[in-house]
Amino acid sequence: MRRRRRRHDLIEHTELKAHNKILSREELRERVAEWRRAGERVTLANGNFDLLHVGHVRYLRGAKALGGKLVVAINSDESVRALKGEGRPVMPAEERAEIVAALADVDAVVIFPELDVRAIIGEIRPDVQAKGTDYTADSVPERDAVAEYGGRVEIVGDPKDHSTSEILSSRLSSRKS
Repeated sequence: MRRRRRRHDLIEHTELKAHNKILSREELRERVAEWRRAGERVTLANGNFDLLHVGHVRYLRGAKALGGKLVVAINSDESVRALKGEGRPVMPAEERAEIVAALADVDAVVIFPELDVRAIIGEIRPDVQAKGTDYTADSVPERDAVAEYGGRVEIVGDPKDHSTSEILSSRLSSRKS
């Protein structure tokens, strides 16, 4: 009974810790200001994170390795649908945020409704914007917003060998046959 109680307490603590990382835009601005007062650098990563897979984990690990606090901006359900089409996302934004927030490398998570992260970049002015290997430094859509204040863009993660779209179309459909 005692062992079960300790496990239950650990699970509750982990869930609470993950929820404390999920912030509103205003809370994110305040948290970033606190970090900067403490001398911390801020790295921003973003994406849909629909069906978390190893490519996401490697991308976020690479972003964290750039140093400082890692903020992950997750597309809202509406923006995922606009970017990926009907039937997406598979998981609601709040669940995607909770899963990403549970990762040790992640310091904060925010859900955003826009199609790209220019607005968040303007609000928190990250030292680094980390993008995955499906981009080059020249093809990052928000690179101009980062350059405006002297930030930098870095490409991180493993080669783009993993994608939620690919998992949905090939792996799951092959199991139906």
